[in-house]
Amino acid sequence: MDQPMKLNEFLSQHAVFTVDELDRFLSARGSGKPNTRKSLLTYYRKQGRIIPVRRGLYATVPLGGNPASSPVDPYLVAARLTADAVLAYHTALEFHGKAYSVYTRLYYVSTSKSLPFKFQAHEFMRAPVPHPIRLKGKEMFGVTSLKRSGVELRVTNLERTFVDVLDRPDLTGSLEEIWRSLESVEFFNLDQVIEYVLLLENATTAAKVGFFLQQHKKTLMVEDVHLNPLKKMRPRQPHYFIRSKRKGCQWVKDWNLLVPAEILNKSWGEVL
Repeated sequence: MDQPMKLNEFLSQHAVFTVDELDRFLSARGSGKPNTRKSLLTYYRKQGRIIPVRRGLYATVPLGGNPASSPVDPYLVAARLTADAVLAYHTALEFHGKAYSVYTRLYYVSTSKSLPFKFQAHEFMRAPVPHPIRLKGKEMFGVTSLKRSGVELRVTNLERTFVDVLDRPDLTGSLEEIWRSLESVEFFNLDQVIEYVLLLENATTAAKVGFFLQQHKKTLMVEDVHLNPLKKMRPRQPHYFIRSKRKGCQWVKDWNLLVPAEILNKSWGEVL
């Protein structure tokens, strides 16, 4: 039987795969009939070489591995949940090795709706592409593509991630998590940071980014040419840094922001 041999070639290159990817592989080799794909998937599931992740999505079990206990790379799962999935927010920080903490929840952005679900020890959550970015057709601005275990994966770069986590802190974690994570990044392409902020057209986000950059002006080599466009975008009335966190805030005049004292004082630094 040569069909399993054909799929062995495919599995060796795809740690996680969609049914559509398998169909393209089989069609290129003259075996693109739905019944062929169905029989192959059934055969390999019985052999313990693949396990279902979600409808239309499978993971490959390494040779000699136990299908009941073989861990599946959660980044690869998130990257295949929709056709345009991009690892983002705290998940992007983790992927780049800049997150202060490791989470079991993974976030990806996509224009396609997808329900949250759990697989193995992880939870996967889809976040919408920011509306202004989608309107401008800039969904892939600041997105890096690479291959991991044979699977093409897209992730927001550090510049976009920096802005995104301040734009949607609810998808990143506590203020301490955000600050400690961002402070571990030694360099940003500040021109790209500013360009992305301008694309978002959000006055509060512009102020938050400007505030962070001003706080780290020396270490990140920030100049007035970077801060001035952000100051032009800052809100006209004072805005809360975190809408849900209104107690214990101080007004920062430069950015018209009401900033929690724990950020200004880095009060979490006292607890190790």
